[in-house]
Amino acid sequence: MAAGAPRIFVSHLSGIAVFDPAGDQVGRVRDLVVMLRVGQRPPRLLGLVVELATRRRIFLPMTRVTAIQSGQVITTGVLNVRRFEQRPTERLVFGELLDRRVTLTETGEEVSVLDLSVHQLPARREWEIDRVFVRKGRKGSAFRRAKGEALTVEWTAVTGFSLEEQGQGAESLLATFEQLRPADLANVLHHLSPKRRAEVAAALDDDRLADVLEELPEDDQIEILGKLKEERAADVLEAMDPDDAADLLGELPTDDQERLLRLMQPGDAADMRRLMSYEDRTAGGLMTTEPIVLRPDATVADALARVRNADLSPALAAQVYVCRPPDDTPTGKYLGTVHFQRLLREPPPSLVSSILDSDLQPLDPEAELPAIAGFFATYDMVAAPVVDEAGSLLGAVTVDDVLDHMLPEDWRETEFHLDEEVATDGS
Repeated sequence: MAAGAPRIFVSHLSGIAVFDPAGDQVGRVRDLVVMLRVGQRPPRLLGLVVELATRRRIFLPMTRVTAIQSGQVITTGVLNVRRFEQRPTERLVFGELLDRRVTLTETGEEVSVLDLSVHQLPARREWEIDRVFVRKGRKGSAFRRAKGEALTVEWTAVTGFSLEEQGQGAESLLATFEQLRPADLANVLHHLSPKRRAEVAAALDDDRLADVLEELPEDDQIEILGKLKEERAADVLEAMDPDDAADLLGELPTDDQERLLRLMQPGDAADMRRLMSYEDRTAGGLMTTEPIVLRPDATVADALARVRNADLSPALAAQVYVCRPPDDTPTGKYLGTVHFQRLLREPPPSLVSSILDSDLQPLDPEAELPAIAGFFATYDMVAAPVVDEAGSLLGAVTVDDVLDHMLPEDWRETEFHLDEEVATDGS
């Protein structure tokens, strides 16, 4: 469902087919997974519980849903077929929220929840529940309820759903931290007791935990990862930036590395192994394997669409790399770079191959940190391509990775300061 599309009532999603991009059915929707929040903030829709033909139920994140239309769900085609396990902050819409008794804020009247509607936030890939379809009248038989008045209200017009109303202390603590930036939440986690740190980490969704792990000191990363189930640890590593995940894997015992790599998707595992083959403080060890790669026949409009991806860091979104197929790293022959500012100055139908910056020499994967830092300072770069002897693009080094490795090892512990005090009760 694209941004601005009509809302969807969840009852219409029950049992609908889920397809991959080729049009092959992979399963059916059996439930929706949401995360409740403190206060009246609408719940965030995390994903769908999909039942495969084998009867196994798996979790499909909303980030892997490309469309909901005409009674079907279309996915990116990338599925994790591990069995779905509900986490502490997750609620099942069909299993736990529908038929619930809640209260209308304005009148204090108890009502039954018949349905909920979801919508996609504008210009983002996040989804929320925004409205509640309720029926007035006492709880009783289906016939008796059918005679009550039914109405649709905003999520904020009812009480009885939120975390604080359920008195779930650990989850309320998590929801208090929800608006913090990953670096600030990492600072909070660092100062929690190990017990509470593990509780909060276990309750975060994979993408959020991945962002936070990237900002934590190495010891905290290893501690948190070690307390997760191996299947989930592999999922979180896949959600991290490849270079950060490879650094973390490199700190684990060899046996642990291999177990986690075997649980990862083959493509992600291959990226990890490739990154771990380079020395830590070289371009190959610092690079991410997921820069924006375009073919020579791509247009400026294509490039700008890729740059708009909200999941990209500002440094990675600053430029695109033009290569011959294949598009995944290692690519075909690297042809050059197009900077974001240049894209803004060119007509959308123009080909990126016509505006390449091919004069700047790319980084060698064996280039060491001082040379990389000098390269960035000399040419005022925020990201740079890494190309091997065969001319293939291997990845890109970003300025934040360079700074991360040039600062003192304990900089994450000594330089973080929050403007406001945050409760860090370790009980």
